[in-house]
Amino acid sequence: MGIPFVKMHGLGNDFVVLDARARPVDWSEEGYRRVADRRTGIGCDQFMVMRPPVADGDVFMEIRNADGGEVEACGNGTRCVAALLFDERGRDEASVETVAGTLRAARGPGGAVRVDMGPARLAWDEIPLAGPADTLCLDLACGPLAAPAATNVGNPHATFFVENAEGVDLECWGPRVEHDATFPERANVGVAEMRGRDAMRLRVWERSVGITRACGTGACAAVAAAVRRGLGERRMDVHLDGGPLGIEWRKSDGHLLMTGPAAVSFRGELEGHVPEAGP
Repeated sequence: MGIPFVKMHGLGNDFVVLDARARPVDWSEEGYRRVADRRTGIGCDQFMVMRPPVADGDVFMEIRNADGGEVEACGNGTRCVAALLFDERGRDEASVETVAGTLRAARGPGGAVRVDMGPARLAWDEIPLAGPADTLCLDLACGPLAAPAATNVGNPHATFFVENAEGVDLECWGPRVEHDATFPERANVGVAEMRGRDAMRLRVWERSVGITRACGTGACAAVAAAVRRGLGERRMDVHLDGGPLGIEWRKSDGHLLMTGPAAVSFRGELEGHVPEAGP
């Protein structure tokens, strides 16, 4: 029998969703890389592996990048898994456990999904950084990029504010910032262009993935950084390559709320050998 999967995307940020609640999925990193290959596999930016809940959530979501490495959080992927849970359980709410904490999701208007991504973590050791630093304005420059804000939204982000996001060669500078010694766990890299106090253009280099059409945690981090710098309001439309996300940084508890679409591309079964985890 093949291994069933659902191919989904949030604004073009695409995922292979695997249900490991009834049938174990225990792949090696090489196994994930094979399936993520866009020429010989299914192709995806990341994997969302649905596992039995550990605490009081509806599901535990394991997140794997296309290179097989595990990461802590993914906003677009959370919306996709939540949308599956809405239909599966016949409810308009879901709770998704991750290694970064439990995320609460609710069905919004027009098929949108809203996810409470939790609080923005702003201390240097929460990002984490290599040492004490001002996370609002890091002493870091790389080519045309300088003085980013650092934010953790379940994973580390460096957000650079620029005059023209389209004019930044993110393919060149993104990986250099990602691997800078400032970030011991590497960083997702955003270049943000303010288009008024309630709108932003954002492009993102995602660690271990590359330029991505949308990054939910990156949008949350960018809005938090813009508010901290006095550049924008707490409620903002963030325009990514794949389309807009609505982001609110709630003042009452510091939580970041993300609203956007989640779509099923197709369903299928994966046939052939997938390398399992080694001993």
